[in-house]
Amino acid sequence: MMTPIARLLQASDLAELSRHLDAMGLPSTDLAEPDRVFFRFDADSLIGYGGLEGEGADRLLRSVLILPDRRGAGIGRALVAALEQEACTLGVQRLHLLTTTAAPFFRMLGYAAADRHSAPSAIAATREFTSLCPASATYLVKAL
Repeated sequence: MMTPIARLLQASDLAELSRHLDAMGLPSTDLAEPDRVFFRFDADSLIGYGGLEGEGADRLLRSVLILPDRRGAGIGRALVAALEQEACTLGVQRLHLLTTTAAPFFRMLGYAAADRHSAPSAIAATREFTSLCPASATYLVKAL
C-alpha cells in the first residue's frame, strides 16, 4: 500500500467533497462553516477524505470516507492515522465521532463507545450532534 498524501482543502474544493459525502449518505451541509479543516488523500489517485472540527483539546473527526474501489487495503487505517497525527500537532487530546455504519472499523482503531450525554459541551453543541447525525448514531471517543 502506498502512503496517502494529504492536501488541505480550500473553500473552492468543498463542492467536490460534498458530492462524495452525499453519495455515501454522510452529512455535507455544514462543510464551509468555521472551525473545520478537511483533507483530500491521494496515493496514485484520490483515495478519500477526512477532516477535523472544533477548537481546543476535544475535536470531532469528520467526514472520513474511502472511495469504495479503494477499500480493503488498509487505506482507511492510514488515513485515520494521518488525521490523528494532524490533530496531535494542533494540540488535540481527544477525538470524538458519530457514525451510523463504521463503528466496528473505528473500534478496531482504538475508539471506544461513550454515552452521548457525556460529550464535552463544545462537542455536544456541534451540528453533527444537534441535527446532522441521528440520535441512533454511535458516539465514539479516542484519547490521543
